Amino acid sequence: MAVNLRGRSFLKLLDFTSDEIRYLIDLSKNFKNLKRTRTPHKYLEGKNIVLLFEKTSTRTRCSFEVAGHDLGMGVTYLDPGSSQMGKKESIEDTARVLGRMYDGIEYRGYSQELVAQLSEHSNVPVWNGLTDQFHPTQMLADLLTIEENFGCLKGLNFTFMGDARNNMGNSLMVACAKMGLNFVACAPRELWPEEDLVAECRKIAKETECTVTLTEDVKEGTQGADVIYTDIWVSMGEPEEVWETRIKLLSTYQVNKKIMENTGKQTIFMHCLPSFHDRSTTTGEDIYQKFGLAEMEVTDEVFESKYSRVFDEAENRMHTIKAVMYASLC
Repeated sequence: MAVNLRGRSFLKLLDFTSDEIRYLIDLSKNFKNLKRTRTPHKYLEGKNIVLLFEKTSTRTRCSFEVAGHDLGMGVTYLDPGSSQMGKKESIEDTARVLGRMYDGIEYRGYSQELVAQLSEHSNVPVWNGLTDQFHPTQMLADLLTIEENFGCLKGLNFTFMGDARNNMGNSLMVACAKMGLNFVACAPRELWPEEDLVAECRKIAKETECTVTLTEDVKEGTQGADVIYTDIWVSMGEPEEVWETRIKLLSTYQVNKKIMENTGKQTIFMHCLPSFHDRSTTTGEDIYQKFGLAEMEVTDEVFESKYSRVFDEAENRMHTIKAVMYASLC
């Protein structure tokens, strides 16, 4: 079946069929090959995009900028202090202005509702670079990375450890259900995804012949996993006071060598980054001084091990974002 995503916004994977996601993954592979072989691919020359960032990022900004330039587009970056969006100008008015100047808009920030409003009022494709609820561009990079390692997606066992109700936990559950991976959220009950989203994902999983499981049991949740995935315990924008509570809740769910060995497989480790796996960041050192914890969501031993695919994921953000922009603008 032919797939046509021209003019479509990319707000969350729930909006896309498994076939459409498969198309984007395959397109990403093509763009990765073009990049690796240094083959020019300025297929969108003459177009312009704008990147709206309410939350800063290394990988998201660089991926969109390099992808845009590789495709031949002009790229404008607006940081939190460089626009009037939501302050002196409404979201609707901002969207209508930018939609007349640009061919596509990327948004990275807090509200899923806001990125949806940008899409509704701009009349150009809008791409979600991250909100508090979903992180769809990261999902494509993760799926591509997994497939590169195993040669397939369907039927693999995937375990997410940590705060399973954040944007990564939500998005990974959706991605696995859409593409037929058996998903396990291994987390304290207080940090499980919302019941409505779990129910929706289980409905999708039934169609794609996979499962969605929630468990507090670390040994049970990681046994037989092909992929172990984690994220930082406190997301950007949350108050510092949350650290103490999260550390108490999630220390048991730290990814370490024992966890990796419990899978009983040649398991890979994944993380969307940034990661607090040592004391080399100001946050990492601060947490050590306050709580005596030198490694948080993952140990340095695992992060730097043969299991780790974190930098493959980081690179794949660029190739998959390129695919999303090309598919919606070509």
